[in-house]
Amino acid sequence: MPELPEVETTRRGIAPYLEGAEITEVLVRQWRLRVPVPLDLDQRLIGARVGPLARRAKYLLIPVEQAGGASATLLWHLGMSGSLRIARLGELPRKHDHVDVVFDNGHVLRYHDPRRFGFVDWLQGGEHDDKRLAHLGPEPLSPAFDGNRLYQLSRGRRMAVKPFLMDNAVVVGVGNIYASEALYMAGIDPRRAAGRISLARYELLAQASRDVLAAAITQGGTTLRDFVSGTGEPGYFAQRLNVYGRHGQPCHQCGRELKRVALGQRASVFCPGCQH
Repeated sequence: MPELPEVETTRRGIAPYLEGAEITEVLVRQWRLRVPVPLDLDQRLIGARVGPLARRAKYLLIPVEQAGGASATLLWHLGMSGSLRIARLGELPRKHDHVDVVFDNGHVLRYHDPRRFGFVDWLQGGEHDDKRLAHLGPEPLSPAFDGNRLYQLSRGRRMAVKPFLMDNAVVVGVGNIYASEALYMAGIDPRRAAGRISLARYELLAQASRDVLAAAITQGGTTLRDFVSGTGEPGYFAQRLNVYGRHGQPCHQCGRELKRVALGQRASVFCPGCQH
């Protein structure tokens, strides 16, 4: 599943081709995504000009303003296997290319999604009004996220620290891959009860979360099987993962065999020597 770095990489990749451009055509080949494509998508988009792209958690926000001054925001989610890339006008679509948005500069924003778990929809009101965004926690790279927040929210919590860190009400976008890597960097066993971790160790974990996400964004996201950036390039961060997907292999630091456990119905790999 594309996680926060993949979505941010996509935003940065497609933004130069979209921002300031006028939409001239909308082609929908498959209407039945996780949320059905709005029937008036073409009516509301054709003739509109795109503003600065934003991201909230794993959602892409694409603001558009029509010639008459009416404005709206497209809310795009990549689901389990979706990707947005830039194509040239006239470039033939591939199988599972479901939506094209055509621009006056000759570029096409093309949505590809084999599993159809993603969607494109309208943002209902502002971020605090839309039920999909209203209860999200802070962005992990923002000043609102720190060790003290993790410490305060974890008091009395018996759940394991890894699913706690992955809770979008606590902080958004720290998915399975990056939670595993951050806990390894902070030396924390993912099985430990969230409420039994000290403030000092949560400060280490918050910084590790920021570091691993920033590194992934810089390197283009993680090479998941289905992920490509907005320009169609694969990510490269997976080549540097320390624990995720490496169970049974030796730890880079101590050489002990990495173990795998299930936490919150997700596989978690950790080092029994370095993480405690």
